[in-house]
Amino acid sequence: MSDTTIEIRFVLNGAPVRTRVQPHETLLDVLRRDFALYGARESCGQGLCGCCTLDVNGETVSGCLYLAAMADGATVGTIEQLDADGTLDPVQEAFIECGAFQCGFCTSGMIMMSRELLRHNADPSESDIKSYLSGNLCRCATYPEVVSAVRLAACKRRKESA
Repeated sequence: MSDTTIEIRFVLNGAPVRTRVQPHETLLDVLRRDFALYGARESCGQGLCGCCTLDVNGETVSGCLYLAAMADGATVGTIEQLDADGTLDPVQEAFIECGAFQCGFCTSGMIMMSRELLRHNADPSESDIKSYLSGNLCRCATYPEVVSAVRLAACKRRKESA
């Protein structure tokens, strides 16, 4: 039996890493198995729920669909990088202040997508937020709190940049 793994190298949460992967393995599986990063979770396995949201080269992706081999040479960010220096990201702070989670299963994906939205739109309307986060599902139905959290995070970010 031959070794069908390939070596990939990428920057993970600011640090260069390398690992061996099977061609069919997802980035989410590899991050959990090889790097013990459990913030992103697989729920639907079809890229429909947003729980597995990761950042690859500055764009959000569904980690359950993104092949690990495609991350070779990329810059990958996970929810774990947001408070790496001990300070919460304004989006994380806002989610806590607004109680925008219950069970927490979807929270990392919601936060990652909210950060992506705020990179593109510093002052989103309620409609913008709902539209942008429409691919992130929450079984606990914390949607009103999530909208409030994103609005608060936008305000916090504007104050930081002023």
